[in-house]
Amino acid sequence: MDDLYISKQKIIDKKKGVYAYEFVFRDDSNKPIGFSNSLKATSQLIINSMGSNEIHQLLGSKTKAFINVDETSLTKGILDVLDKNKFVFNILEDIKLTENVIKRIVSYKKRGFLFSLEHFDSSARMIVKFKRLFNYIDIIKMDILVSELENLEKVMEKFKPTRIQLLAQSIESKEDYEDCISLGFDLFQGSYIDNPSLVKIEGTKEPAQFVILQIIRIIKDNEATEELEFFLKQQPDLSYKLIQFFNNLQKLEIHVESLTQVITLMGRNKLLRWLLVYLYSEVSINSASKTILELAIRRAESMESEAEEKNKNKAYLAGMFSMLSSIFDTNIRDLMHHVKMDRDITMLILEKKGIFSASLRRAEFAEKAYLKRKMLENFDRINSIDLVYTLEDNGIDIDKNAI
Repeated sequence: MDDLYISKQKIIDKKKGVYAYEFVFRDDSNKPIGFSNSLKATSQLIINSMGSNEIHQLLGSKTKAFINVDETSLTKGILDVLDKNKFVFNILEDIKLTENVIKRIVSYKKRGFLFSLEHFDSSARMIVKFKRLFNYIDIIKMDILVSELENLEKVMEKFKPTRIQLLAQSIESKEDYEDCISLGFDLFQGSYIDNPSLVKIEGTKEPAQFVILQIIRIIKDNEATEELEFFLKQQPDLSYKLIQFFNNLQKLEIHVESLTQVITLMGRNKLLRWLLVYLYSEVSINSASKTILELAIRRAESMESEAEEKNKNKAYLAGMFSMLSSIFDTNIRDLMHHVKMDRDITMLILEKKGIFSASLRRAEFAEKAYLKRKMLENFDRINSIDLVYTLEDNGIDIDKNAI
């Protein structure tokens, strides 16, 4: 995927601290990119940008990010990969509020996501349009340039006693800012506060990988089966192969009627293991992925067999996750950030410490012993350039004078 750009602009609170940044996706000529693109392109846009180090460094641990959402992004499930504690879904003023859109807003709200209304002009027309949503809105971005002062004051009087925060949008001067402080706004945004600037994001990640990892997180967090089914439906090829696998698994012929049926009958632990196998075998573009898959399964099974009964499932997952970096073109820390796995698994993957570390070392020793024997047996067939890359990639210096 090509590089993409995000326009960022600060949103500050009453104490002039940075509460959030508003992000707008743009192309390399600084033109806004809407959500009218294909679903796949939009998914790539979100995952590539929101999974980037640049964005995580910018936001830190407390600062939020506002991103614009429309009918497509709300109803197609592509926002599900985002962190509910980090992102505010900014509803565009021209959105079509169909029953399906409202249903998805309510669903996201129940899961803990925050919502804001964009360019609220304080008119009676806009109040009527969004009346059904006010119970689910957390921030109203009131556009002070297009709002009539009388209407602005009435809307503020209506919402000030509620839990909804009021944001003054389009502040272009010191006078605007002081007037908005006097009116009692909670948050402030505009060119006087901060001029928008561009952040460049390199488009390198394959979204399917992170969607699958998000499904793994949903299973791990024991979310409702309906939520899991909804997320699986966003990957039709994945759903098809899951049903195919399920049918092959059953001794008795079962006519599959829904993904919920498959999830229930298959069980979450088996589904989780299947997803990890799918990651290795289907998603990877690595030429050695088949061998890596077989090694990962052997490692996982070995670690599972050595673990205490209560930790067997965790040990298996730890073994499978310990080799995932081999098929992802990303840093393993970024990978684990997306799934937020159990502490014992995360500690093993990132630091090779914890209750499974000894078992992992034994598995690695057995693998290396076998591969060493295999390499020596076939040394004359191995390309010297491949050896150079292998040594250099592992930080092993080569004495050029000895060659």
